[in-house]
Amino acid sequence: MSHPHQPHHPDRSQHPPHSQHSQHSQHSQHPQHPQHAYRPHDSSPSYPTYPWQPVAPPPPPPPPRLPRHPALGRHSDLRRLRSAYRWQRRVATLTALGYFTLFLILSAFAPSLMTDTVSGGLSTGLLLGLCQVPVTLLAIALYEFTARRRVDPMAERLRKLAELEAKR
Repeated sequence: MSHPHQPHHPDRSQHPPHSQHSQHSQHSQHPQHPQHAYRPHDSSPSYPTYPWQPVAPPPPPPPPRLPRHPALGRHSDLRRLRSAYRWQRRVATLTALGYFTLFLILSAFAPSLMTDTVSGGLSTGLLLGLCQVPVTLLAIALYEFTARRRVDPMAERLRKLAELEAKR
């Protein structure tokens, strides 16, 4: 029987009082005993009610936000910049390669012209070959001139527009 001032504990009614203390002292020596182990309230993960239940699909992503302005890749200034850059590359490339191609064609199909002497033992072929260096330098100068005059201002304007778009 339990004492009237002590709360009723289910284990105490089954064991004599002195065995409780001896049992308690045995448990206190083993801190990993289930009665003394600390378990937080919500330590177990939640599981679905039935294991065969399908997992709920994730919520759909929010709809994409439409930009206020057209995309930068479709902007007319960007198309103009691309075409100006293309024109610039073509002109510079055709200037240098065109002259070299002309030199090769003349060497293959007009050997008598290429072997003619211009002055003091300098042949036409050698003179045209030496002119390749100034023509290449001219192509480079043309490329830089068109870059500064047409392409760079457009690129700078688009760069500033992109920075403004990024800040919004």
